[in-house]
Amino acid sequence: MDLSGHFEIQSFKEGEILFAPGGICRHLYFVKQGVLRIMSVSDKGDDITHYFLKENYFCTILGSFLEQTPALEGIQAATDVEVLVTGKDDFTLLYKTDEAFRKMFDLHTTQGLLQKIQFKNMLHGYDATTRYRLFLERLPDIAARVQLGYIATYLGITQQSLSRIRKNLPNVK
Repeated sequence: MDLSGHFEIQSFKEGEILFAPGGICRHLYFVKQGVLRIMSVSDKGDDITHYFLKENYFCTILGSFLEQTPALEGIQAATDVEVLVTGKDDFTLLYKTDEAFRKMFDLHTTQGLLQKIQFKNMLHGYDATTRYRLFLERLPDIAARVQLGYIATYLGITQQSLSRIRKNLPNVK
């Protein structure tokens, strides 16, 4: 599987938008280093984190990318990141002609979606402190690398609440 002619390396600084909500996602990213976040902005203008993706994961707004329709979500660098990037046409060619790539992409996509759903479902019904503890247990590497504000929006709490929770938890800095 030779992907060199289909992907290019790009770097983004923390906070940079790779893809803005409202547009049509025309790129597929593969995270080589760093953390990306899937995000959106609520009707009230509040920033919302839907999910984090780290090294060795594909990232795109899948429905928008595959169907070429506008997306409600966007992609932002949650840390400095280095990604491999391909466009829709190169992706389609690879997907149709390279069985190894197709299997890898399908497996990564399926596993990623399952993990996302399982983790989000697991958080339902818990108070904010328990949600944060679960986040630390399941995603310690992401917790150590991204801004607290991103974690707070992912957990559905304010940054002030998260700061209070962290202050009251032993062994959390």
